[in-house]
Amino acid sequence: MKPLFLFLAPGFEEIEAITTIDVLRRARLNVISVSLAGDLYVTGAHGISIVADVLYPDADLTDATMLILPGGMPGTNNLNVHEGLKKALKSHAEAGKPLAAICAAPLILGQLGLLEGKEATCYPGYESHLHGAILSKKPVVQDGVIITANGPGAAFKFSLQIVQYFSDSILASELSKNMML
Repeated sequence: MKPLFLFLAPGFEEIEAITTIDVLRRARLNVISVSLAGDLYVTGAHGISIVADVLYPDADLTDATMLILPGGMPGTNNLNVHEGLKKALKSHAEAGKPLAAICAAPLILGQLGLLEGKEATCYPGYESHLHGAILSKKPVVQDGVIITANGPGAAFKFSLQIVQYFSDSILASELSKNMML
């Protein structure tokens, strides 16, 4: 499978990023973490640093299977000011390829107009940024090729929804059982 890319900017929500990477790799999906920090070491919102797989300029997003945005503050704001990433998100969406965003990060998709007419969720207080979306209170929502989730507590469900999107509910269920969720 071609890679799924998860983007890390300073101030990312650690639970959302690390859980997603972990669960997707357990499912044998080819997920690559991409640093937008200019260094492979990226520090999250709660002072936890992780080493990304590649720097943004070295990531070839042309064949990406999915683009994934963890939330957190100021991580979401740092993702949102990266013009290259926003261009990639728009191009990916125009090609009908899947996108996933959790916590505050769906605001980026909303501000780009990618949630227009789609059911979506986000961290409480960011709903006004989901321009044109049909707002949901569910922890995880999939509408077509877009998956959104509302925050750190939904990180496992978010990750398993991505697994289910690319595999099936049986693998997602087995992973859930093995992780004792």
